[in-house]
Amino acid sequence: MIKAKNIYKSYGSKEVLKNISFSIKPSCIFGLLGPNGAGKTTLIRLINQITAPDKGQLFFNEENLSKKHIQLIGYLPEERGLYKKMKVGEHSLYLAQLRGLEKSYAKSQLKFWFEKLEMNGWWNKKIEELSKGMAQKVQFIAAIIHQPKLLILDEPFSGLDPVNAQQIKNEILNLKNNGTTIIFSTHRMESIEELCDEICLISNGQKILEGNIAKIKNEFQQNIFHINYQGQLKIDNTFNCIEKKENFATFRLQANQSSKQLIDFVSNQVEIKNFNQKVPTINEIYLNLIQSNE
Repeated sequence: MIKAKNIYKSYGSKEVLKNISFSIKPSCIFGLLGPNGAGKTTLIRLINQITAPDKGQLFFNEENLSKKHIQLIGYLPEERGLYKKMKVGEHSLYLAQLRGLEKSYAKSQLKFWFEKLEMNGWWNKKIEELSKGMAQKVQFIAAIIHQPKLLILDEPFSGLDPVNAQQIKNEILNLKNNGTTIIFSTHRMESIEELCDEICLISNGQKILEGNIAKIKNEFQQNIFHINYQGQLKIDNTFNCIEKKENFATFRLQANQSSKQLIDFVSNQVEIKNFNQKVPTINEIYLNLIQSNE
């Protein structure tokens, strides 16, 4: 759906992006991760054609990204971009028409989304009367009202309480299931784990990780196993026990050791209640890579 090939971008003497390449599959939620100043916003601006790369190419459905693709992209920015003195309804209608929707169709679509996101009664409120979370829902509708093929979400849950955040999460998944490709930029790693299929991590303008989340987590696992048991477990030098409490132990296996061998060792002494492998979280992987890249 979207492909970046050897992208470079500088502002004055500062090189913001350095040889960035990635590929986003259709109907995928693609997490764009990185610390502040890593280059994420610049990448988003390039895809939105607000600015252009100094070197490299961007592709949209295997075509060179161009102005004709703008109408196929929806964008929810992190910053609020609403006119405070306008009423919610007229503002939403204005933005829908800017996206090319005919007025009567735009009204019907807005009615549908206002009902779906429990915004009935907001039409005549002024933007300045809205809370941060309420304004975020208005911006979300503005980003999706024209049914974009590519949706870019930058901190989409900003200001939302847990109930409304879950509501927006459900809609994001519905959009994906209906064929929308989504670029999702956030610092909330739990949302990345919950929603994304693939991720790209950039730091200091360079890509340091890209791929399927499940494969990445498997790649970074360290052969650590947690065991809950009943009985008296005696530890010797057979396996490396890195933590032991009452009825609980954690082991790190060597390359030549298997989980079956560990199970046999423990089950010969005690009753195993629970046995599971510690899989690193995306947050743990993120922190480890960012710290090693500094």
